[in-house]
Amino acid sequence: MDIRDLLRITLPIIQAPMAGSQNHQLAAAVSMAGGLGSIPAGMLNADSLDAELSAMTALTDRPYNVNFFCHQPPAIEPEREQAWLDVLTPFLLEHQIDPMSIPSGATRKPFDAAMAEVVERYRPAVVSFHFGLPAPDLLRRVKATGARILSSATTLEEGHWLQNQGVDAVIAQGVEAGGHRGMFLSADIDGQVGTFALLPQLVAALDVPVIAAGGIADARGVAAARALGAAGVQVGTAYLLCDESRTSALHRQALQSPAAERTVLTTLFSGRPARGMVNRLIRELGPRPEAVPAFPLASNAIGSLRAAAEPQGISDFSPLWAGQNASGCQAVPAAQLTHSLAVGWSD
Repeated sequence: MDIRDLLRITLPIIQAPMAGSQNHQLAAAVSMAGGLGSIPAGMLNADSLDAELSAMTALTDRPYNVNFFCHQPPAIEPEREQAWLDVLTPFLLEHQIDPMSIPSGATRKPFDAAMAEVVERYRPAVVSFHFGLPAPDLLRRVKATGARILSSATTLEEGHWLQNQGVDAVIAQGVEAGGHRGMFLSADIDGQVGTFALLPQLVAALDVPVIAAGGIADARGVAAARALGAAGVQVGTAYLLCDESRTSALHRQALQSPAAERTVLTTLFSGRPARGMVNRLIRELGPRPEAVPAFPLASNAIGSLRAAAEPQGISDFSPLWAGQNASGCQAVPAAQLTHSLAVGWSD
């Protein structure tokens, strides 16, 4: 089975959810083109998610995906928070930011009962999760709506775990992928492997369909994924320059510069490993310093630095998320990109 049958779409292309770089407009464009558009809810609350899904359903009645984070809320450690501010003090002074003005506490919440109520109200065709799955009672509520359940696996062990929890398909997220790693059973970055190493292992071991994600930017990548047994592909970075995306001007500029040729896994911007382009913050502090607080607490101080720097045209503190293969990024309508990717899935 490929995902066209499973997800009731006509093209086996899923647009990866990209919080901060898109809203319902990109998702709707992909869904209307025959793929599966995705709405990222990792930075939304229940009210803002309700508004997004209302806008989405006003644009199209095609199937779409809503994506949620499933992290464990961190314990607040004042000493660690202060150590992080100490590391950032030179940057805070440079931009005249009072450390006391920086918000505290977790700014991103995992999938919860309030979000489940929104899902029950709108009944999206697909619901996907990152960092594992929500608590069993919440997962049962989502399944009861009839939604197909997807989640990301970055290792064979995670793929087995997700299948045992009853997901409908597993997303094989290779280490090439931009944005946050979906890893949840281990924090060992050294155990992360590439898409075309992970994909055939999962295909051979699992009974559910496996969707390839990471480093796929054009029709040739789609064809390669299909040859290795993928049921479909998920593509993110290539959509960042599309007309309907909300990628910032600074991010767009970086994607079209030599900076896009080098990406690293960094914890600096949120506290969890995520792949992005190298900027000043990464160069000066290193991609994964010990002082970084747990996800999502690291983003509080970084957010204040971004707010001060970006209006000046400075991306020193911006998370310039991108995968290792930005060659497919084009400033074109999302429908055009979706159809060009699907050429690689020739029947």
